[in-house]
Amino acid sequence: MTTARQTVDALLERSNALGADPRTTNYAGGNTSAKGTDTDPVTGQDVDLLWVKGSGGDLGTLTEKGLAVLRLDRVRALRDVYPGVEREDEMVAAFDHCLFGGGGAAPSIDTAMHALVDVPHVDHLHPDAGIALATAADGERLTREIFGDAVVWVPWRRPGFQLGLDIAAIQEQNPQAIGCILGGHGITAWGDTSQQAQQNSERIIREAQTYLDTHGDSRPFGAPDASRHALPEAERRAKASALFPVIRGLASTDAPTVGHWTDTEDVHEFLAGSKLEGLAALGTSCPDHFLRTKVRPLVLDLPADATTEEQVARLRELHETYREDYTAYYERHADQDSPAIRGADPAIVLVPGVGMFSFGADAQTARVAGEFYVNAIRVMRGAESVSTYAPIDEAEKFRIEYWALEEAKLRRRPAPKPLATRVALVTGGGSGIGRATAERLVAEGACVVIADLNLENARTAAEELGGADHAVAVRVDVSDEDAVQQSVAEAVLAFGGLDLVVNNAGLSLSKPLLETTAKDWDLQHDVMARGSFLVSRETARVMIEQDMGGDIVYISSKNSVFAGPNNIAYSATKADQAHQVRLLAVELGAHRIRVNGINPDGVVRGSGIFAGGWGASRAKVYGVKEEELGEFYAQRTILKREVLPENVANAVFALTAGDLSHTTGLHVPVDAGVAAAFLR
Repeated sequence: MTTARQTVDALLERSNALGADPRTTNYAGGNTSAKGTDTDPVTGQDVDLLWVKGSGGDLGTLTEKGLAVLRLDRVRALRDVYPGVEREDEMVAAFDHCLFGGGGAAPSIDTAMHALVDVPHVDHLHPDAGIALATAADGERLTREIFGDAVVWVPWRRPGFQLGLDIAAIQEQNPQAIGCILGGHGITAWGDTSQQAQQNSERIIREAQTYLDTHGDSRPFGAPDASRHALPEAERRAKASALFPVIRGLASTDAPTVGHWTDTEDVHEFLAGSKLEGLAALGTSCPDHFLRTKVRPLVLDLPADATTEEQVARLRELHETYREDYTAYYERHADQDSPAIRGADPAIVLVPGVGMFSFGADAQTARVAGEFYVNAIRVMRGAESVSTYAPIDEAEKFRIEYWALEEAKLRRRPAPKPLATRVALVTGGGSGIGRATAERLVAEGACVVIADLNLENARTAAEELGGADHAVAVRVDVSDEDAVQQSVAEAVLAFGGLDLVVNNAGLSLSKPLLETTAKDWDLQHDVMARGSFLVSRETARVMIEQDMGGDIVYISSKNSVFAGPNNIAYSATKADQAHQVRLLAVELGAHRIRVNGINPDGVVRGSGIFAGGWGASRAKVYGVKEEELGEFYAQRTILKREVLPENVANAVFALTAGDLSHTTGLHVPVDAGVAAAFLR
C-alpha cells in the first residue's frame, strides 16, 4: 500500500518534471494532483485525501508547502450543493471547508477538476502544442484525427466547478481515454499511477507537436516581410536601448513598471510575418496567457529601418489609441459588479526588427509576461500551420481578466516595498559603500545594476542579491565616456530604464601638495569629478526620455568641506562632486529629477579604497596602526561611532524612498558628527 509520504513525493517529482519545460506548461500555470489516504489524527481512521497544487504556485519549483490538502469526500459532496454555473464562484470559498488539518496552500479554481475526475492522478497543463489544437478553428476534428478516441475534445468553458463536472463526466463516459483537449485553454490528462499520468500528459503533448511538425505549413505567419526582419545584432541592441525608456514611460502611464526585452528567433519570425497585425489583434487565448499579457499587444506599424525619432513619434500615437481601445473594451463588457479598470497601458509592445518589450510590477513579472507571449506566439504558429487561429472571444476574455476571483488573488498580494518598480544603477557597486547600497536597494524592492571596474566583484554581488530578476552586473570605467554610455545602455536593456543613480565609484591617493603629481590629480578627477559627470549626464538622458522623474545621489565626502591634511587631490574632486549636486539639482528639477549628496566620514570596513592602500596612507598621516584607523576616525567624531557602509546605504534609501519627495540639492552628513565638516 502506498503511504501518504510516497504519494506526495511522487506528485512533487512529477510536477517538477512537467514544470521544467516552458513548452509543457507556463510559469505558475497548470496544476497537478494525487489522491491517497492518510490517518485522521482525531479518529485514528484512514481518510481519503486530495493533494493538489495550490493557487499561485509554480509546477517547476513546487514544494510540499505549495500543495492544498483536502478531504476528498467533502469536496465531492459539494456536487450536492452546487448552485449552478451562474454562482459557481461561490464554490471556491466552499473549498476552505474541505481542507484537511492546516490545509496547506490556498485551493485554486481548478480544485474541482482534480477532485471530481475519478482517477488517482490528474494533470492540467498549458502546453504550446496542446493549446495550438485547442485554439484551432477545427480543433475538435484535429483532436480526433491525431488521437482517435484516446483524447476527447471539450468545448471552451471558463475554469470552475462546472468544468470539473464536465471533465469528470467525459472521463467516466470514455474509460479508454487518457485525457482531453480543453477548447481555447489547454489539456487535462490522468493515470492510475503518478508515472502513468505523467506519461499520458507527455504523450498528448508529443503527439500534438509531432502532428504540427509533420502536417504544418512552413510559413504559418505568412510571407516574411523583408522590411521587418531583425536588424543586425549591434544595431538591434542600440535601437532597443534607445526605445526602451520611451516605451517604459508609456507603459507606466497609469502605474510604474519594470521592463524586459525579448530578442529571440520566435519573436522575430512573428514580427516579420505578413499576418502580424491580424494575429496580434486577435490576442491570446489561454487564460494564463492574457491575464499576464493583457487582451492584446501594442504593435509598432513601421519598418525596422525607420529612424528612432519616427518610431518614438509613432509609438506615442499608438499608445494613445491603445489606451482608448482598451478603455472601450472595458466599458463594453463591465457591469456594476466588475472590478475597476486596472490601467489601460499595454503589457506587451512589439517592435519589428527590434523585438518584444514586456512590462510588469517587478522584473520577474515583466520577464514572465514576455515568456507567456512567446508561448502565445508558438500557439499561434501551431494553430495557423494546420488550421486557423481562433481564440476565445473577447467577452470571455473580459470575464476572466476582471473575474472577482482574480481580483481577490491580486488583493492577497503583499503590499509593494518602498522602492518597488524602481531601477537603480550603483557605480563602484562591487564592494564597500556601493555593495551595501545595492544590498539595501534590492531589499527595498528595487532592481539594481551593479557597475564596477572589477566585473568579477560586480557579478558576485549580483548573484548574491538574487540574480537577474533583482540585480545584474556590468563592467565600467567611469572615466571612459564610451564605457559609461555602453554600461548605461546595458542597464536599460536589463530592466527597461533607470530611476535611481548612485555615483559612488571612487579612489584616493593620500599625499601632501608637494608630492602630488599631475597624474595623481588627473586620475582622481577623472574617476570622481569626470566620472560622476558622465554617469549623471547619460543617466539623465534616460530619465528625461522616460518622463517618470528620478533620483541622482552623489556619494561625496565630508572632505568636500573639511580641510583634511595631505589630501589636496581627493578633497578637491569631492568638492567638485558636491557642487555638481547643486548645479544638477537646479537644471534637472524641471524633469522631476532630484539630485542630492551624501558626505560620509572615512568608511574603512569593506572599503575597496582603504584596502587598496588609502588606509595605510591615512594611518601613517595620523600616526596610528592601519587596523586601528576605523576606531581612530570614530573617536574624533561627536558620537564616537565608526561609519560603516550600511550607514551610507541607509542615507541613500532615506533620500530616495519617497518621504523626502520635495528635497533636492541637499548634502546629508553621515560622519557621526565632525564639527569641522558642518555645512552651516
